[in-house]
Amino acid sequence: MSTASAAPRTGSVLADLLPASRTKDIALVVGGAALTGLAAQIAVPVPGSPVPVTGQTFAALLVGAGLGAGRGFLSLALYALVGMAGMPWFANGTSGAGGASFGYVLGMLLASTVVGALARRGADRSVPRTAGTMVLGSAIIYAVGVPYLAASAGMSLTAAVAAGLTPFLLGDALKAALAMGLLPAAWKLIGRKG
Repeated sequence: MSTASAAPRTGSVLADLLPASRTKDIALVVGGAALTGLAAQIAVPVPGSPVPVTGQTFAALLVGAGLGAGRGFLSLALYALVGMAGMPWFANGTSGAGGASFGYVLGMLLASTVVGALARRGADRSVPRTAGTMVLGSAIIYAVGVPYLAASAGMSLTAAVAAGLTPFLLGDALKAALAMGLLPAAWKLIGRKG
């Protein structure tokens, strides 16, 4: 039976500390998709915006950081594909690919992959690096989601920024602060137990 090494090294993500197996990888991918779907149900409407504040983006970034780029990508791809196929686990229990907020789901797929790649390089091990990683992940989500919102809702890019970015910045700062506490603390705890 293999165990985690005493001193986790750069090149590992949190999921790598579990004994390696294909079954574990499948469970982590499915679990990451389910976590994202569950977090999407924590939704608060934003007046004047077709996009609610959700826990979905936070979950997607944590999935990337915890699982790494490959498993993070697969997890968010599974989340997107199953939601497109009709599973009501997008924000507010919706599904399908046509909604105004679907671009954010696509952005989460890319962001989870990038955050996972950065986490593998140690970007989730200190507060400042985790902050930068979460900011970059959020920026990627907006870079895909806001133009998609503009196109799908017939808005100008300025209106899409006002409806699909600006109202979410404070919440994203709070989510980043939470990640800045959770991820480095998890690594520190693992280092002590090793």
